[in-house]
Amino acid sequence: MQLAVSEFIVRYLERLGVRHIFGMPGAHILPVYDALYRSSQIDAVLVKHEQGAAFMAGGYARSQGNIGACIATAGPGATNLTTGIANAYADNQPVIAITGEAPTHIFGKGGLQESSGEGGAIDQVSLFNGITRYHKLIERTEYLPQVLNRASQVLLAENPGPVLLSIPFDVQKEQVDEALLDLTNARPRQTAPRSHPDAARQLAEMLEQARSPVIVAGYGAISADASDAIRRLSHDLNIPVATSLKGKGAIDEGDPLALGTLGVTSSGIAYQHITEQADLVLFLGASFNERTSYLWDERLIRDKTLIQVDRNPDQLNRVFNADLAIQGDIRTVLEDVLEQLARDHAPAHASPTPLVDESDGGYALFQSGFSLIEYFFQRLAEAIPQGAAIFDDNMIFAQNFYRVSTQNRYHPNSGVSSLGHAIPAAIGARFADQRVTFAILGDGGFQMCCMELMTAVNYDIPLNVVVFNNASMGLIRKNQHQHYQDRYINCDFVNPDFAMLAKSFGINHAQVDGRDDVDALFSDDRLHRGINLIEIPIDRDLFPNYSSKR
Repeated sequence: MQLAVSEFIVRYLERLGVRHIFGMPGAHILPVYDALYRSSQIDAVLVKHEQGAAFMAGGYARSQGNIGACIATAGPGATNLTTGIANAYADNQPVIAITGEAPTHIFGKGGLQESSGEGGAIDQVSLFNGITRYHKLIERTEYLPQVLNRASQVLLAENPGPVLLSIPFDVQKEQVDEALLDLTNARPRQTAPRSHPDAARQLAEMLEQARSPVIVAGYGAISADASDAIRRLSHDLNIPVATSLKGKGAIDEGDPLALGTLGVTSSGIAYQHITEQADLVLFLGASFNERTSYLWDERLIRDKTLIQVDRNPDQLNRVFNADLAIQGDIRTVLEDVLEQLARDHAPAHASPTPLVDESDGGYALFQSGFSLIEYFFQRLAEAIPQGAAIFDDNMIFAQNFYRVSTQNRYHPNSGVSSLGHAIPAAIGARFADQRVTFAILGDGGFQMCCMELMTAVNYDIPLNVVVFNNASMGLIRKNQHQHYQDRYINCDFVNPDFAMLAKSFGINHAQVDGRDDVDALFSDDRLHRGINLIEIPIDRDLFPNYSSKR
């Protein structure tokens, strides 16, 4: 039986387990859309901008680890995807982008939206060269199974990344043998968890011999489902646990041994403990990047034993030379360590010395003016202790004020940190997961993506959007205050009336001006249903007390 290539591609996506594809149609991709119309397994979701489609695909992928998919036409449709695909690349997200292209017989002739790279046209595929793990302009059908197999390898790898497949209009309509589908692999490679008995024994011995060890857990620990093993190791040996920003939730942040996040925009509790008390640091799926490392402050690792466990070999010894580096599944390695420690009857370490009196929050970053935001996050943690998903563009407030449990999911905008990410990413995630979902962002980022709220309206997707309203690009204004002698330029703006905007969208609006408003917000089930735009005004001239040195 013969199939059109467009149908073949949709069948392939079905085999990958894709159930939603986010995008916007255009003339050069309509054959694929026509095949999607006939699909009983994939729902096509119409977005308001292709960047939103890529962010939604990324949020979908991050939510459950499933493959996210987005689709766009040639030329501007494809180029609009780039920021969202770059974000997926930086975050190792399995996202597949399907784009159209002008017919091959007009390549180089200046066809409408042609982006073949011929005759002075933009080179659409090369544009994605540095932000995908695999990209291909499919000009012939003979190698279609090989192309799709390579795409599968990238999407289903232990360390996945985004893929771009660009298909000319005429190729989409060509016929291929349906039997070729059986030559395409759409199943993850089955690999047994790596066992490291010798490395686990060595790691256990190093932990036993250390005077004051500390664990730094990152997103790799969450994706490995290692939270319980981390908690057991922490409690058995009395080891404090810090996390990277993206690793929030690797340990319940209400745990007495939780130090909070490590990083330049954090309270400093974890930094102080590591620099003043620790003699061994165990990194679990945590990259020592700029944010986490305080711009690679050597005091965090100087004169310390360093151990690194990561499933991604590219992360091992990338920034520092570890005394012990183990490539493998973090949960499996820790379970081996726990067995070894049980055999050794290892005693717990002495309790760490308290460093900060947290009776007033202990947050040196926020001297005054932020108590309402702190109270909001406190009530959020209390009211929804489990089953919440938070997509956060603002990050600094939640990093310090929101105690994440292992039953909630916190997703900071860590990839390329693009403004306008939180709302579409949260919408994409809500298609994959029925958790109570929040998008948290500033008013500048909100204005970059707010029309995607209509995507949530169109598909009746419950969502809570929290907007910090200071009528300013807060980070830029802070930097211009700290480093440019208050020479403010292009950081302040006029906001719409958010209540009227919400009304025009047909969604709910709440303004939070005091603690009573916060209590009212969490007093019923409104956050579990509908689309809620929650506005929290803040003073544009109140700044956190950290310097980004930018």
